[in-house]
Amino acid sequence: MGNAFCCAQVEQSTVAIKETWGKFDEILEPGCHFLPFCLGMNIAGYLSLRVQQLDVRCETKTKDNVFVTVVASIQYRALADKASDAYYKLSNTRAQIQAYVFD
Repeated sequence: MGNAFCCAQVEQSTVAIKETWGKFDEILEPGCHFLPFCLGMNIAGYLSLRVQQLDVRCETKTKDNVFVTVVASIQYRALADKASDAYYKLSNTRAQIQAYVFD
């Protein structure tokens, strides 16, 4: 995942977000890529496409006034064709999923 001598490596099951002069340009697939940094091209970040798991513990009250704890295991992954949306529109993925489960 390093970038030296205008070359950038993207690992397997990962995509990179390429920007030109600070503006989104394209999504880089796994492999070696040529990025002339002197022309304003750089990698803004990397996004894993692997399945990830989030365990959310919810405590709730039943109709008969008993408190129960439920553990929900959510598995999620970023879609390769929506990688730019996942990178730029989600700031804290785990916290946003957890808030959605609590609602």
